[in-house]
Formats: sequence, C-alpha cells, structure tokens
Amino acid sequence: MTEELSDILDEHAQVPGPLLLVLHAVQRRLGFVPEDAVPYIAERLNLSRAEVHGVLSFYHHFRRSAPGRHVIQVCRAESCQAMGAEHLVRCAQERLGIQFHETTPDGAYSLEPVYCLGNCACSPAVMIDEELFGRVSPEQFTALLEALDGER
Repeated sequence: MTEELSDILDEHAQVPGPLLLVLHAVQRRLGFVPEDAVPYIAERLNLSRAEVHGVLSFYHHFRRSAPGRHVIQVCRAESCQAMGAEHLVRCAQERLGIQFHETTPDGAYSLEPVYCLGNCACSPAVMIDEELFGRVSPEQFTALLEALDGER
C-alpha cells in the first residue's frame, strides 16, 4: 500500500492544498482510506494527523473501511425526500439489516447516504455500483437486490 500512496502523493504533492485530491485518489485506488494511510499522508503533505482526520470525518464521502462488493447509495436530497425516499431508506435498511455507513456481515453490500445524485426529475434515486436508478419504489429496490443476489 505504501507504494500506491507514494505514487498518489507524488502525483498531487505540487498542487496547492492537495489533501482532498489525495484522499479522493486513495479512495478511488483502494476503495477506502485506510487508517494506517493517515500518518503517511500527513507526513508527506506536512500536515498534522488531526488535520487529515478532520477532513476525513467532515466529508461523509470518504470510507474508513473497505466497502462491500456492491455499494448502494440512496439519495437524501430534498427532491427525493419529497417523493418518498424515507420509505425507500427504511426498506433498504430492513432488507439489508444494516444502517447507513455499514456493510453487511457477509461483505456483499454497503449502504451509504448521498446528497444528490443529479436525478431529481426521477426521484427517489438510488445508485448501485455506479449505475443510476430513478423512481425507485421499495418493491423495485427489493427486485434490484434480488437481481444482484442472483448474479452470485
């Protein structure tokens, strides 16, 4: 992992204020930002560990542990809320047996809130593994999960 971090930091170190770019690049490459990467990133960017932790904890986008094989994002923006996203959230949490920012014990699914998928005209919206779905009802959500379960 140190070699991958070094490559990322070498690529972004000359950019002013590179921390967010570095954290995004680490998450893209590894799927999350490992705890043991924090001291290395801090040292290379001449920041304190607290500064790096502060950014990681402020932005909900960053994962602190490896995600499930399938990442499910449920939109929490106003348009989706107005169109019944709360029912969808309850369905997802009950069906998966987890809350937001958790992964199922078998490592199959991670559930994450997202604050706008840019699909407001088709609310409520869900993204599963970078595939966007609109006007998702609890029944449709269950069908999407069953299709994923059938792929295994």
